[in-house]
Amino acid sequence: MSARPTAPRLWLSHMSWKTLSVERDGPLLRVWLNRPERRNALDTTALEEIAALFSGLASDFETRAVVLGGRGEAFCAGADRKDPPAAARMAASSGATERERRHASQIGRRAARAIEDAEVPTIARLHGYAIGGGVVLAAACDFRIAAEGTWLQVPEVDLGIPLTWGGTPRLIHELGAARARELILLCERIDAETAERWGLLHRVVPAEQLDATVDDWARRLAAKPEMAVHMTKTQLRAYARAAALGDVSETDGDVLMAASRVGVARKNFPTQ
Repeated sequence: MSARPTAPRLWLSHMSWKTLSVERDGPLLRVWLNRPERRNALDTTALEEIAALFSGLASDFETRAVVLGGRGEAFCAGADRKDPPAAARMAASSGATERERRHASQIGRRAARAIEDAEVPTIARLHGYAIGGGVVLAAACDFRIAAEGTWLQVPEVDLGIPLTWGGTPRLIHELGAARARELILLCERIDAETAERWGLLHRVVPAEQLDATVDDWARRLAAKPEMAVHMTKTQLRAYARAAALGDVSETDGDVLMAASRVGVARKNFPTQ
């Protein structure tokens, strides 16, 4: 009898990640944002690698659950303000065509959508803090578990730009319009317990129990019948999109480019 063919994993085994650290543990895949010196701030490369990795799960049939965490003191500080994602390509002086610039402006939305569309359950492992785009990436995961003492904030409005990357409709869906409005417009920090009460987090646990709790959830998900899990995730995703009655985040990149030309945003993101 011939040996059972193995599933293709070229997208994972042949990639040299610059901003991510990837660990395989049987059916689990642990993905770490790996820029601790920048508090895991998201630049162009980080978002491109996130999009590539999570999209690649479509052809990785060995992975049954993915954990997304951050190295160092925090989960993610959001967009890198010293090197804003796609800023060089979006600049009028870049020589890029208008279509190229528009494509570049949607880099954050593509990364978040890749996480949301992952073919297996995803868990965000949060510690320290999650800011702006970090909150968006966490919200794109199916489950979110945080250590006590973690705080979250969406400061974009105070920085002179709207929340993009598909974050507004995603947070409305997860939290409801009233809480999403409070989180996005007031720009205030909320602690993990408040985030759990609002529905942004599924569990808050003592820091020393974070890894054990995340690991327990991931292994329980990985042990469930594969097709039932996959089909249920597909159903949940489809119902969420049907409820949205259209996805206006298709124009998030246009909104971001327009807002980046305003004085307050130019001060906070000087390379734009």
